[in-house]
Amino acid sequence: MAEDVKYTFTKEGMKKVAIGAGITAGGALLTYLTEVIGNIDLGPWTPIVVSGWSILVNIARKYIQNQ
Repeated sequence: MAEDVKYTFTKEGMKKVAIGAGITAGGALLTYLTEVIGNIDLGPWTPIVVSGWSILVNIARKYIQNQ
């Protein structure tokens, strides 16, 4: 394992950032679909719903990865 140099990104680091961004985007997309398709106004609960969906996206990703 290579030692991290301060203020630089390794290929592995960039991969982790991309995965995190994908999980966040998936949670936001599912929240949007919940509001539009379900015709539900989440109001002040939107950030909590986004977090919940993001957690479920991450669980699904881990489950698929282990198959």
